Amino acid sequence: MVSMLLYIRGMASEEKRAWIMVVVSVCAYGAYLAVILGRAGSAPLTEVAYVAPLLWSVGGSIVASIVLFIAVSMMSPADVGKKDQRDRDIHRYGEYAGQFFLVAGAIAALVMAMAELDHFWIANALYLGFVLQAVLGSTLKIIAYRRGLPSW
Repeated sequence: MVSMLLYIRGMASEEKRAWIMVVVSVCAYGAYLAVILGRAGSAPLTEVAYVAPLLWSVGGSIVASIVLFIAVSMMSPADVGKKDQRDRDIHRYGEYAGQFFLVAGAIAALVMAMAELDHFWIANALYLGFVLQAVLGSTLKIIAYRRGLPSW
């Protein structure tokens, strides 16, 4: 446990934020899927009450991310808010790469809306786009902190 805390303390503040985003996003989406699939049983998914679990999942992930970042930041308060050019480049790299999934989710939702599919599918396409954006973007940031930015 002590070695884990020392390992976390050695990370840049933005890398800690990326780890938190990955873990929270995966856990929140996993919990959302478990609730929705558990409620469905043998009924069609479009008949499941999904709005409240979706809102709780999104809201809970936002609150959990904030609380966890504050808790992790308290372990090394001197590092909070310190960003150098490398941190900014890594942040930009992860965000730009992750935007693909956000745009893909929005386009999928737009096509579903034009095809007049059930709101369940449209909302879930958007939510999945947000989750994939957070997970991919944060994962690429973590990789960039560990291995460096790719040279184009």
